[in-house]
Amino acid sequence: MTATHRLLRGAIFTCVDDPGEENTPLPGTTRYWDDGAIWIVDGHIQAVDDHAALIGRVPAETEHVDYRGKLMMPGFIDSHVHYVQLDIMAAYGRELLDWLNDYTFPAECRFAEQAHAEASAERFLDEMLRAGTTTAQVFCSSHPVSVDSFFAAAQRRRLRMIAGKVLMDRHAPAALVDDTLGGIRDSERLIADWHGRDRLSYTLTPRFAPTSSAEQLDAVGGVLRNAPDLYLQTHLSENRGEIAWVSELFPESRDYLGVYEDHGLVGPRSTFAHGIHLDDEQRRRLAAEGANIAFCPTSNLFLGSGLMDRLACRDAGLATSLASDVGGGTSLSGFGTLQGAYQVGALLGQPLTGWQGFYRLTLGNARALHLADRIGSLEPGQEADIVVLDPEATPLLSRRLSQTGSLAERLFAMMMLGDDRTVAATWADGRRVHQRP
Repeated sequence: MTATHRLLRGAIFTCVDDPGEENTPLPGTTRYWDDGAIWIVDGHIQAVDDHAALIGRVPAETEHVDYRGKLMMPGFIDSHVHYVQLDIMAAYGRELLDWLNDYTFPAECRFAEQAHAEASAERFLDEMLRAGTTTAQVFCSSHPVSVDSFFAAAQRRRLRMIAGKVLMDRHAPAALVDDTLGGIRDSERLIADWHGRDRLSYTLTPRFAPTSSAEQLDAVGGVLRNAPDLYLQTHLSENRGEIAWVSELFPESRDYLGVYEDHGLVGPRSTFAHGIHLDDEQRRRLAAEGANIAFCPTSNLFLGSGLMDRLACRDAGLATSLASDVGGGTSLSGFGTLQGAYQVGALLGQPLTGWQGFYRLTLGNARALHLADRIGSLEPGQEADIVVLDPEATPLLSRRLSQTGSLAERLFAMMMLGDDRTVAATWADGRRVHQRP
């Protein structure tokens, strides 16, 4: 079978390591080509270099794509997002627990219908790709059909995605709860059907401690012990009312995190969304197990949940990732997440640089999800997931960038003024899967 060769020409920026928190990146952590090229062979990156250095190496049948005037980066990654909540974004005025009961649970009940689940999965992935996001760790609903629909849609587009069926056996509407072991059986069937198939992975998904009994959490821990290549995602310490509720439901556990520890759910492939109200000792416990906190700034601000202390996590050795959350979040765009992260950081005296922001959205998130050997940077051997950004996308962005004098200034201005209009094209597995009209 003849290999497919493509050469994408234009400016290129990628991180190859954590650039640090200062406005000058640590040496050797970033790479930039003003007139670069990415040579793609059958969905993988063959080489990245100056265009002049590569043009003579590619075979005659290579497809050439000209993105001069644009900026290519690794595809964006979202470490925590609820695809089944797309229709309740911007639902007015509730804190977490009321918001779940008034908006989330009714919306998720509709995902028992296959037609609704399939249509919603397609809309969600359209929006993700329009925003330049090529990989996400996704909450489906408690209905197996919601997972089948999502994975089938992602597989058709050849996307690298992680997703799982929500597990709940109490404190939710009857249409959403499992019997304790029935949800585990459904999860095991879904794992057999989808985990490791093409670019797809499965994540065990107890919604959060209050909606799972101790028996269900024990069963999830058992599955995880028997298949350590699975992921796990849930929520932790998002809201003070939630924390108080957990202490009432699990009085035998030392704290909220202790509930998950007691049931074997804290490990290197565990993502805990939010993690706002943690103390240093809890952060160290999470770090010791290699888990990560998904920082969801637009959701935390919108629901009034609090300000996540990113640098306290760093000082404890705890990995953090960036996430949109949705529907508590206000945007599926990685730019919206970065803008929220900057605002939260500014309020805590830890503003985010452009270097650190784009690192977090690409290689940093890939590392948190144990995918850095496949995605997150533009290097030979990596899967060719690429976002193409347009500095001329809006008059305001164009004007602001014309006033910048350094790459640091340009990245920061693009981070703060960019949105889905900034995404000119999105590539996944070496194929263009979105192009702005």
